[in-house]
Amino acid sequence: MLDRFLSLEGKLAAVLIGAAMAAFGLGYGMGHAQLAPAIAWPLAALILVGLTMLAARLIAAPIAELVRALNGAVQSFRDGDFAFSVHTTRTDELGELVAAHNQLGKVLREERQNLFQRELLLHTVVQNNPTALVLSNARGHIVYANLAARHLLGHGRKLEGLLFRELLDQVPEALTELISARMTGLASVTVDGQDETYHVDYREFQLNGQRHHMHLFKHLTRELNRQEVATWKKVIRVISHELNNSLAPVISLSHSGQALVESGQYQRLPQILQTIAERARHLEGFVKSYAGFAKLPLPRLELVDWQELLSDLATQWSFQQLGELPERPGCFDRVQVEQVLINLLKNAHESGSASDQVALQVRLSNRHWHIDVFDSGSGMSAAVLENALIPFYSTKRSGSGIGLALAREVAEAHGGRLNLNNRPEGGTVVTLVLPQVVMDSDAGSSARESG
Repeated sequence: MLDRFLSLEGKLAAVLIGAAMAAFGLGYGMGHAQLAPAIAWPLAALILVGLTMLAARLIAAPIAELVRALNGAVQSFRDGDFAFSVHTTRTDELGELVAAHNQLGKVLREERQNLFQRELLLHTVVQNNPTALVLSNARGHIVYANLAARHLLGHGRKLEGLLFRELLDQVPEALTELISARMTGLASVTVDGQDETYHVDYREFQLNGQRHHMHLFKHLTRELNRQEVATWKKVIRVISHELNNSLAPVISLSHSGQALVESGQYQRLPQILQTIAERARHLEGFVKSYAGFAKLPLPRLELVDWQELLSDLATQWSFQQLGELPERPGCFDRVQVEQVLINLLKNAHESGSASDQVALQVRLSNRHWHIDVFDSGSGMSAAVLENALIPFYSTKRSGSGIGLALAREVAEAHGGRLNLNNRPEGGTVVTLVLPQVVMDSDAGSSARESG
């Protein structure tokens, strides 16, 4: 009951009742004083109004001051300053409102401090991450780039505010193609005379209601070097295993044959010799497959008609031809490139893709021939994309792991490269990139176009 009386509502009611009683008593007293009622009661009403206004002003003044203080605090909150608080000794509803406001300010201050700490931690992690990160908005302006991105794309200078496409003239062509196409894949570039490999990852998302584009450039050279050492260990184990599998039976059969000769039982010798010959042929094929990778001859450049090349490929693997073939012939080692394309078409058919979904396209871009082989299979995981070009790496139980590695060797021997990318609609596209060259028929040699 006391709390209700001390509330703002109770105080206002008490003031009004007191003023009314005072006015009534005054009017009644003036009536006993033989003052005419026509004068006494209007005078009492006037006094009531005056007292009520005075009481209301006395009550409203501190309330108005408190409301102004609360309004100022809310404006500070709107400006991001949560340190402002309001002090009062009131215990009524306004006092409770002030206490709730101060509690809200405390919560906001703590949340802002926690958010600041998390942002600082995230900023530190991103800035010191060896993976280069570039975030651009829908207009193509860079809104964020970490230190690795500055060194990779801007020679250490700040990139924020620049147009992403302005940097592409200073970026190696292999990276430029992936950036412009907004694709995920591998790119081999030369930096300060050293061959470097990057895994480029692209993401698109909404940020503050606007579309943004994020490119990640992961440096894989060191990892690939470690993988190469591990690969050579694997090669040694594979070769040792294959040699033992072939030589152990041969040694055993040789001893058996010698025993048969000594005992004069010649009728079983042909079978033993045939088995030895089969194991020898198997071993010969195994050695040739690996020797072919290790001893790739230099390309013998020749003019190649695209229609003839694709017709020969179609006799071995079916595929859909996309687009028109260029009228200008290519210039490369036909034997090597044809073998690469056969392997790529074979992989496309073995990817789980339907036969009619395997396609091949030849196009000319930036003075380079691009031969794309498409499939609609399950695509490649990030781990497979990173390791697919490593010699002897294979996800197939019976795979040798030299197909894509040999394809890359052929491409690089021609001065080109091999790109692996997952398609947005599903599947994989493998692109063999070869430089456009002009044959010097008089000298019987070739020279690259200078543009």
